[in-house]
Amino acid sequence: MDERKILIIEDEKPIADILKYGFEKEGFLVKCAHTGGEGFVMACQEPPDLVLLDWMLPDLSGVDVCQMLTERYKLPIVMLTARGNVEDKLYGLESGADDYITKPFDLREVVARVRTILRRFDRANGNGEEERWQCGDLTVVEREHSVYRQGELLSLTPREYDLLLFFLKHPRQVFTRSVLLDRIWGYDFAGDTRTVDIHVQRIRKKAGLDETLVTIFGVGYKYVP
Repeated sequence: MDERKILIIEDEKPIADILKYGFEKEGFLVKCAHTGGEGFVMACQEPPDLVLLDWMLPDLSGVDVCQMLTERYKLPIVMLTARGNVEDKLYGLESGADDYITKPFDLREVVARVRTILRRFDRANGNGEEERWQCGDLTVVEREHSVYRQGELLSLTPREYDLLLFFLKHPRQVFTRSVLLDRIWGYDFAGDTRTVDIHVQRIRKKAGLDETLVTIFGVGYKYVP
């Protein structure tokens, strides 16, 4: 159940902070670098699962960093840049980038495109180890968006699946209702915290987690395997 590691190489700190927040909210592990040289060293010391790479950096260009990384490692790279013309896009892709996103961008689109690239990269490299895993009497098949209990497929709504998976991937961590709303429903959700309680009750019943999905009174919930 290891979380995916994202390295953001972006010299504009506000943009890096927004990206970091968005990906951490989705369960990714995120590190940031603000120069090409720093980012390259960090990638070499601990290769991430994907690099988000700004084109315009104060020392090396993003294209140079992209080429240096792809010469040494097999990892997906997404270029971020204000350069929007076709020639620049082609140049960025030809340098080894897997995708090219222009600024300003929609954070949700960036996250969605990163997930797509990671799935494609996994399929191309036969990496299926995180797609199916066991947690007690639950079997999770992420590629299918499915959960089985003792071999029987659970009938879960998309939100129930997302919430259950979030708890399973963060054992023993306490989450307030507000944090769960933010992580699962999104910052623009118009409902209230009772929504979380209702969904917790449902997944407890469906997944048999009455004893392990614990209420921390006055705070929120945590999953204790």
